[in-house]
Amino acid sequence: SGIWLGVEWDDPQRGKHDGTYEGTQYFKCRHPRGGSFIRPNKANFGVDFLTAVKDRYGLNDEQDVQHGAQDTLVVGKKTVEFVGMDSITEQQRQVQLNRLVDISVRGCAVSHAGPTEEISRTCTNVRHIDLSKNLVSSWETVTAIASQVQNLETLDVSENKITFPSTSTSGSSVFSKLRILALYQTEITWTEVLLCAPGWPVLEELYLMSNNITVLERPDNVLQTLKLLDLSDNQLLDGDQLHLIAHLPRLEHLLLRNTGISSIHFPDVGFGCKTKMFPSLKRLVISDNKISQWASINELDKLPSLRLLLCHNNPFADTEKNPETLRQLIIAKIGQLEVLNKSEILPAERKGAELDYRKIFGNDWLAAGGNSNPDKNKPSEEFLAAHPRYPSLCLKYGAPEEGELKGRQPLTLKNQLLTLTIKCPEKPEQKPVEKKLPESMTIQRVKGLLYRLLKIPGSELKLSYESSKLEGKEVELDNDLKPLQFYSIENGDCVLVRW
Repeated sequence: SGIWLGVEWDDPQRGKHDGTYEGTQYFKCRHPRGGSFIRPNKANFGVDFLTAVKDRYGLNDEQDVQHGAQDTLVVGKKTVEFVGMDSITEQQRQVQLNRLVDISVRGCAVSHAGPTEEISRTCTNVRHIDLSKNLVSSWETVTAIASQVQNLETLDVSENKITFPSTSTSGSSVFSKLRILALYQTEITWTEVLLCAPGWPVLEELYLMSNNITVLERPDNVLQTLKLLDLSDNQLLDGDQLHLIAHLPRLEHLLLRNTGISSIHFPDVGFGCKTKMFPSLKRLVISDNKISQWASINELDKLPSLRLLLCHNNPFADTEKNPETLRQLIIAKIGQLEVLNKSEILPAERKGAELDYRKIFGNDWLAAGGNSNPDKNKPSEEFLAAHPRYPSLCLKYGAPEEGELKGRQPLTLKNQLLTLTIKCPEKPEQKPVEKKLPESMTIQRVKGLLYRLLKIPGSELKLSYESSKLEGKEVELDNDLKPLQFYSIENGDCVLVRW
């Protein structure tokens, strides 16, 4: 008996039914057990924005009383009365609110803006507002609050179940200075984003994680100032959806973690060329997806500005069991990359990865029609599709010779020993020495060996090597912690020692 409210929980585990009681459906739920009935006095319908601010920052009337801000004071045996104390307290409160630049009322049950112009009168310096995890139910409420903040630059309204406009919001100047907007878990669709976007003329960062975005549309004449876009945890229908946002001219950072994409392709250009898509994209996150083919990694080399890539937890990585080899393959395939999976790619690492790649796939290149003689070098389209950077690596380091490309031998100790000539080019009186060294030996240990031979402290030694296959090219051995094999040193090569 009595009045009940039907509630659908954000977390359906808290519910008991779908809005039905004893055969009668009183309300509908999206989840079969996401609903409950509660008494009205148990429900919190929220507070206005300014009340939440005063509660959060200890500036409301109740807290003034609790902290002894009354109009009398006992001095000795006399009671002193303060005339006009209420107005002084109010002025102090206004001063303190006016000092606030960054306001967070996260989880404070804000549901409406409150009296018109009250926010603009009391919070004149605010630039950043966190409205996340409240009871804001419509974009109109967000606009009503933001319209009273003249210099609003950052706004977070995540974790509110918001109803967004069904028509364009062009012409409004409410968000004319807004640079950063977070809309996590608001159930917004991409169509609704584009309808609101005309009101965000200078927006630079847009966070849309965990929403109902499955289909993208091309943002014509909107979001053109965007530098960062986070679409993580939205299940996009396919990787071709990316073409629809590929012409955002200033986009530098794109986050696509756990979006379900299985492939990436830039069809406007062929192998060895740079795409016109994503012209400014520097940082790309594609971790936790379904990318299974190395062809998608090859495609990333077409991005002209790409410098950072995160690609953990994709099926293509399962083709290579050794994490170090996997990393080298990605580095060799994407020539302009500087950071991979949060680890910087140093010049020596890139050089080693590219030399190894050139060697590992050299026999495939020869079998596909590759040749060190430029007139006879005609590798097949199939090989170039699998290894589009191979020709540029041959130009950079020279084409591999047949004698250089021996089949992989079993990893016995004998096969791991390198016969190297050690020479001091600036000390002709020092005769060259031939040594057998394990390919797993670090540069630091090689310097220790040379200290015993030459009596020169390792810290003063500078090492490089000349390949017997690449005449005239000298490669610096500049990382003491790397093994000889990292630099693709082979039998017959000459280690040069200087100090």
